[in-house]
Order: sequence, then C-alpha cells, then structure tokens
Amino acid sequence: MASIAWLYSSSAVNLFSSWAGLELQATNVSRMKAYKLWRMTESDKILRDYTKDTIATQPRVLLSDDDADADLDVILPSDVPTSLSLKVPIEYGGMRLDQALAKLLPEYSRSRLQDWVLQGQITMNGAVATSKQKVWGGESLSVIPQSNPADQPYQAEEIAINIIYEDASILVINKPVGLVVHPGSGNWQGTLLNGLLHHDPAMGVVPRAGIVHRLDKDTSGLLVVAKSLIAQTALVRQLQERSVRREYLALAYGEIERGGRVDKPIDRHPSQRTKMAVVEGGKPAITHYSIVESFPGCTLLRCKLETGRTHQIRVHMAYLHHPLVGDHIYIKGAQKCPPQMREVLLDFPRQALHAEHLGLEHPETGEWMEWQVDMPDDMQQLLKKVRLIAHEHT
Repeated sequence: MASIAWLYSSSAVNLFSSWAGLELQATNVSRMKAYKLWRMTESDKILRDYTKDTIATQPRVLLSDDDADADLDVILPSDVPTSLSLKVPIEYGGMRLDQALAKLLPEYSRSRLQDWVLQGQITMNGAVATSKQKVWGGESLSVIPQSNPADQPYQAEEIAINIIYEDASILVINKPVGLVVHPGSGNWQGTLLNGLLHHDPAMGVVPRAGIVHRLDKDTSGLLVVAKSLIAQTALVRQLQERSVRREYLALAYGEIERGGRVDKPIDRHPSQRTKMAVVEGGKPAITHYSIVESFPGCTLLRCKLETGRTHQIRVHMAYLHHPLVGDHIYIKGAQKCPPQMREVLLDFPRQALHAEHLGLEHPETGEWMEWQVDMPDDMQQLLKKVRLIAHEHT
C-alpha cells in the first residue's frame, strides 16, 4: 500500500492539514482507510467548525454510484505538470509497463495509468507505449497526465427539479424517469446534482451537494437531499439505523399469492460487473413486499426497504423469479403470461418501479415527516391497460 506521504504534494498536504487542524504522518494505510479514519476521529470537530467559509477549502468527496458503503477519495489541490519524464530502474527489468508505472507513480491508481496508456498519453523511448509491453530497465518514459472528469469541479446546470418540500435543512424531490442522480461514468453533466447546485449554490459546500441516497435513472419518485452538513450527517445516520421509511410500487411478473420478506445479501455480480446479484458474503439487504393488486401474469406490489443496496428491489424480486416488468437487465427468458398481457408488458421500456412514499425524522426539529407522490403517467397508463386486459380475461 502507498503511504499517506505519497498521496499528495506537500502543498496539498499543508492545505489539508490547515483546513482540518491535523498533523499528518506517513502510515502504511490506503487512501480510503486513511480518509475514513480521519472522518471517524474528526467528525465532531467538522460539525462544530462547519461554516460557509469552508467552501473555498473543503476537499471534494467522490462517492461511487453504488451505495453509502462505496470507496471514498479526497481530491486536493495540486500542481499537475504538463508532462513527466521518468527512467525505468534496472531492477524493474522484466515487468509489464503498467506494473512499472504503478511503482514509479504510486500517487495515481493503476486503472488511471492504464487509461493514459490506452489514450496514448505515455511514450517509451519516444514511441507510443502499450500496457502489456515489457520493460528491461533504462527506458525513458514520458507521461502526460490527463485529467479525469471525476476530478473536475461539479458544474451548476439549469435543470428542472420537481420540489415537493423545502426548508433550510432539506429538499424532498419527485425525481422523473431518465434523470441520473449523481455524476458518473458516461453521465458527467445533466444530473440531479448539477441541478441542485444551480437551484442553491450554497449546497456546493455539502459533500455530493447533499445527496444521501439514490434512485436508478429509470426509477421515478421521492428522494431527500440535505442542505447542510449537519442535516446530511443526521440523514445518513437515519439511513444507517434503517429508520427512514421508503416504500415503492412495483409491477412484477407472475401471479404472486402472498406477501413476504427477502433477506439476501447483495453485491456485484461475480462475472457481469455492471449487474448486482444475490451473493454469498455480500452486503446485508432486506426487502418486504405485499400485494396491492393481482392480474393474470403480473402483480402490483408495495415494497418496503430496510436497507438501500444498488438495484435492491430489482435484484430481490428477480431472485424470487418475479422480475419487474420492463427490467431488461434482470429478466431471464420469456415470462409466463397470457399472450395479450405479454404484448403490453413487453412494450414497457423501463423497470416498472416508483418510489411512492418517504418518511423520516426532520434532522433539525426531530419532527416525523412523510410525503407521498402518485406514479408517473407511463406507469399509470401501463396499469390502465393491464386492468382492461384483466377485466376482459375474467
């Protein structure tokens, strides 16, 4: 593991130390663990010292689009040279280029270095290099660091946001289908986060502009956002304590006879890394479901979350062999369904999932608050067609 001494330039460390009031020492821990350790020991101090004056110096925290347990990175200011000139030590002879680069430039991740190789940003002895190319010692390397979109400040964008409730501490939003919540690979602009920064620039001081939980791009419904660090901390604690009430309406394939509870761990699919799956040793995940309305070949369910894993309802219902209508990621093969109903269900272009109900304790007043929003038009029209077919089928 790289030591903290390798992580930042001296100017960046001084800035970070000054902001946090810390004395950093070189320790053999990862960046993620070092940051988590700092957060654990200094969380009370952060809350006490929180003011709007920290906007200029607060480190930017990046969280992956998975869930609140994802790895953290602190991006600190540093002077990045336009190019780096390196000489491969003789003792690195026989290594692949990417392995040698990881040793020569430990302040960058191996995946970042491999991206630079693929983009032609690294040359060896004057020629464009390849990742699996061998080095034998003595080669001259030229590296042109290229910024990653994730390293850039988030930009405020004028994006329509359907605000259900707002006060000085929180925002409650009815997210439409198609809106990505947080910037990530392939979606660096046009997200809810960008819209929040335009709606209230002061939210830029709060990590991830106050976002504490997510909905998938094609899932509609209620989402709460914190407007201050204190509110964000309180909401995260409620999520961790599983006291936030989150209820969804979902149209699932199959004629489900009774409600139930799914308690199965979820993690990345072992071979298809863009999917999630029930995985032994994964993160705890609990979903409760009850029947709202039954139809030939499908069932409208109310799903209540205890935990909030990525794709949780979608994965758990697929695990029960009742995947959500329109969920092309988790549907496996043809679903048993009357022909006329099958045609309508197959025509629905997204997962039939809507976050209908949200309840939480207000982070400032302690008052219990609840909100509810109707399904969007596309799901309402789908159910109208399903009910018509069900009526004709009887």
